[in-house]
Amino acid sequence: MVDVADKLAYFQAITGLQDADLCREILDAHSWDLELAISSFTSGNQTSSSTVTALRSESESREPLINRTESASGSGPAPPPAPGLAWRLVTLPFSVISGSLGLISGAVGFGLWAAGGVLSYSLGMVGLGSGLGGESSARLVSVSGVASEAADFVEAFEREYGNRRPNFVAEGFMDALQRSRNSFKLLFVYLHSPDHPDTPGFCEQSLCSEPVSAFVNENFVAWGGSIRASEGFKMSNSLKASRFPFCALVMPATNERIALLQQVEGPKSPEEMLAILQRVLEESGPVLVAARLDAEERRSNMRLREEQDAAYRAALEADQARERQMREEQERLEREAAEAERKRKEEEEANERAAREAAEKEAARARLRQEKALSLGAEPEKGPDATQVLVRFPSGERKGRRFQSTATIQSIYDYVDSLGCLEADDYSLVSNFPRVVYGPEMRTLSLKEAGLHPQASLFVELH
Repeated sequence: MVDVADKLAYFQAITGLQDADLCREILDAHSWDLELAISSFTSGNQTSSSTVTALRSESESREPLINRTESASGSGPAPPPAPGLAWRLVTLPFSVISGSLGLISGAVGFGLWAAGGVLSYSLGMVGLGSGLGGESSARLVSVSGVASEAADFVEAFEREYGNRRPNFVAEGFMDALQRSRNSFKLLFVYLHSPDHPDTPGFCEQSLCSEPVSAFVNENFVAWGGSIRASEGFKMSNSLKASRFPFCALVMPATNERIALLQQVEGPKSPEEMLAILQRVLEESGPVLVAARLDAEERRSNMRLREEQDAAYRAALEADQARERQMREEQERLEREAAEAERKRKEEEEANERAAREAAEKEAARARLRQEKALSLGAEPEKGPDATQVLVRFPSGERKGRRFQSTATIQSIYDYVDSLGCLEADDYSLVSNFPRVVYGPEMRTLSLKEAGLHPQASLFVELH
């Protein structure tokens, strides 16, 4: 059982409520039954609505009541999103990486799985990350502890629902992730909420049905955990499980990261589960095949190199036993020395050529900066027709200048280029609120037409 602080933190993470006192009141109203409180909060039934409405009246003097997460908005719960492949990159240790969805690319031996920008979120509450200020923190769950929890979950699940079930591995999440990496399969994650009213029906009719369990066992490594146990609870909190039953499909990536491919929240029929699992498997199939082929190729190359090394050593030993072969070896060394000298000269020439090209490029850039600085003219004085523009660079440096409101956005690009603060030539100017990318198609607009008058704050986004 989790303690009061864990229940409160979990309830806040799931509901999005920031008022700790209000969360305590809601949990008190449900006798600190975490599942009942969350179910009442998210289900939108009449009883829960009455309870939350009463608590809203009591807390209006403190601050606004609810800041909902993606799971709900307005006065009633939002319908669950349609199933879709949602790529998110989760880092272990659990730092936050943000971006947008991209294609999985690169050489994948489950050594280089990279998303070309992915939405992610922290798994820091699992307790495997680093502490504040960069200091290492002790694991909240020991290796033996998580393995014991996993074994207890498998035993309890089998006792409750029988032998026809997904073959959950009796080991911790990280070990299960490594197992999926080694077997070139996705990891099927099931977070079990024993007190949720939808759990028995989902487990009996969907998860443990013959088609679903057989498909999971054949195509995935399965890991399950109860949210009543430490690791299951922290995983549900980190994965932001807002509705149960909860399943997810993940794959390992580089630098101790995992890619979250799909999450399934709420009860689903066997047909719906199969459709989701089959679709994710089909879409991730090329990545898995590429990973397996890459690993096999690397093993084959390693064996080939070992065989070649052995043959070379044998040949060298035989050569050393004969005078003729010793002379041939000397000739080979001389040829290699000549080849090395030739390569050295070629390398020196290439370096000199590269240095000249770099100098010419830098000179051209300096001329361009000077030309663009001259094209800007004098900075206008403050006035109703002057637009104040502040530009923030990736390094954190800020530069500001006034422009005529009739000046074009291209003039701001010319200003940025004239400063020489960027090494890259390919970039865009972007405003934050609202986010607008002033690309090539907008550079002919005046600052006033673009809505940047009388003042604007832009930042440089490198491509």
